[in-house]
Amino acid sequence: MKRQKVLKEIAKRGGIFVRHGASHDIYENPRTNTSTQVPRHPNINELVAKAIIKFFS
Repeated sequence: MKRQKVLKEIAKRGGIFVRHGASHDIYENPRTNTSTQVPRHPNINELVAKAIIKFFS
């Protein structure tokens, strides 16, 4: 899945960008006050992308 599609889904679900990591970006779910990493690759593995999007559901 394209990274831009994952980022759009995160934004649509209320995810907030926190900071840049070495090879990942950190996003926070304000409802649960927890954070997750999003790889900074053009294409993200389908299973990883679905898990990231599910985190913000």
